[in-house]
Amino acid sequence: QVQLVASGGGSVQAGGSLTLSCVWSGYFVNSPSMGWFRQAPGKKREGAAYMDADHNTDYVDSVKGRFTISQDNAQKTLYLQMNNLKPEDSAMDYCARALAGSMSAIQALGGMSPDLSSQLAYWGQGIQVTVTS
Repeated sequence: QVQLVASGGGSVQAGGSLTLSCVWSGYFVNSPSMGWFRQAPGKKREGAAYMDADHNTDYVDSVKGRFTISQDNAQKTLYLQMNNLKPEDSAMDYCARALAGSMSAIQALGGMSPDLSSQLAYWGQGIQVTVTS
């Protein structure tokens, strides 16, 4: 059974840093793409950082230069290093592991309904990130 468990959220002042971790378990047929998503109150869930099966990375414009996604296969862990955090980064953050390995497969999850995205990826539980000014 596939499971993703996220940790590392919390509250930090603007300009501070947090590192999110997402440990996965279970069997995967191929190397999937992975990513971090976030949902602010009253808004839809959106993507933040992505990594495909070849470990290429991509970021949404609002986090470029501040966030870094990385992966440790030996530890079965996906990370998101978040620096220079801003109040607008406050959200419930989720990690996801797509069923496919392409960058487009993980990026597409951000615009989908939760019901549809749950059919195309495994999701960790949400963890709260709060940035105070």
